[in-house]
Amino acid sequence: MTIDRSYWLKTMLEIADPLILALEKEQLVVRMPIEQQVGSKREACSHLEAFARLINGMAPWLESNAENEAEERLRKEYAQRVRTCIDHATNPESNDYMNFSVGDQPIVDTAFLAQAILRAPRTLWDELGDDTKQNVIKAWKATRSRKPYFSNWLLFSAIIETALYKVGEEDWDPMRIDYALNQFEQWYVGDGLYSDGISFHADYYNSYVIHPMLLDIVEAVGPAYSDWSDKYEKICERAVQYARIQERMISPEGTFPPIGRSLAYRFGAFHHLANQVLRQDLPSELTAGQVRAALTAVIKRTFSSGAVFDEYGWLKIGFTGHQPEIGEGYISTGSLYLCAFIFLPLGLKESDPFWQEDAKDWTSKRAWTSQNFSTYQSLD
Repeated sequence: MTIDRSYWLKTMLEIADPLILALEKEQLVVRMPIEQQVGSKREACSHLEAFARLINGMAPWLESNAENEAEERLRKEYAQRVRTCIDHATNPESNDYMNFSVGDQPIVDTAFLAQAILRAPRTLWDELGDDTKQNVIKAWKATRSRKPYFSNWLLFSAIIETALYKVGEEDWDPMRIDYALNQFEQWYVGDGLYSDGISFHADYYNSYVIHPMLLDIVEAVGPAYSDWSDKYEKICERAVQYARIQERMISPEGTFPPIGRSLAYRFGAFHHLANQVLRQDLPSELTAGQVRAALTAVIKRTFSSGAVFDEYGWLKIGFTGHQPEIGEGYISTGSLYLCAFIFLPLGLKESDPFWQEDAKDWTSKRAWTSQNFSTYQSLD
C-alpha cells in the first residue's frame, strides 16, 4: 500500500473505531460523550449525526474491492460491522435506536445516511437484511413530517427522496427533488458558487453540502425527468470550478482560512474537492498527485496539535486542537464526524493515479515558492 494511502486509511479508522465498536455492541448511547454548549440540548440528535456522517465518508471505501489483500480483508470486516451498526441504528428494539422523528436536526443526518447508501449501494444496501432495509426506509420517510429550512436543507429532503427512488421504493416524492433543484438554480451566484438561501454567506457550505448533494441527486435520479437531466452538465461545470477554488485555498503549510460557521467540521471543509477526486472530475490543470499532496497536508496539519481526540478516542470540538469556543449552539460531538468526508478518495483503487502519481506542489505552494502556476479564470 502506498504511504499516503496507508496514512489516510489509518487516520480514517482511528476516527471511526470508537463509534463503530460502541454501536455494534449497542452501547453507543452509553459510551459516546456529548460535548456541546451549555443549554444546547443536542443529546437527542448527536448519535445519528455521528454515525451518518462517519459512514458517509467511509462509504466509497466500503464499496470498493481493495487490490491489496490485507486491505481487502479489513474492508470486508468493516463493511460487515457497519451493516450491523445500520441495523442497530434503525431497529426500534435496539438500545441504540436513533432519533429520526423528533425535532428538525434528524432531517439533516437522515439525509447523510441516505447519501452514504447512494455512495455504497452494494455494500450498504444490497447486503442488508430485508428487515433492516424496511427499517431504513421507515427512518427515511419519518423525516417527511417536518419542513426543511429555506437553505441547503432543501437538499437534505431531496436526497432522501432520491435514495427512496434508487432502492426501488414506489412512494418517493419528486416534488421535494424538483423544488430543491430549481431553487438552487435560482441561488447560483456565479463562479461556481451558490447562495445558501436568500443571502450569500462566505463559508464552506458549498462544499459541506451543496455541490456534493446536487451532483449525487442529479446523477441518481436525473433520468426520471428530462428537465432534471438537462441540469446535469451545468451542475458538473460549476462543480469543477468550485474544486478549482478549493484547491487554491490550501496554503503551502496545509492550512485553510477559518471563515464562516461550522469550523468544527475541520477538514470536512474539503468534502467537495474529495468528492471531485472520487468522481475523477478535477479541473484539467490539476494533477492527481498535486491534489493528493494538498489534501494530505491538510489532514496532517489538522492533526498536528495532538488534541483532536479525548482520552477514549472520541473527537473533541475544535478547528485544529480542542477549541470548544468555536462550537455553535447546533454543534455537538456527533457533528464533528463530518470531517470523515475528506476520506472519499479511499474509494479509488490503490492503482489509481491519485495514489500512484508522485506528490507535486499544489497551486498555493507553487505560487509562494516562485514557481510557475496557472492563472485563475472565472466562470459565469
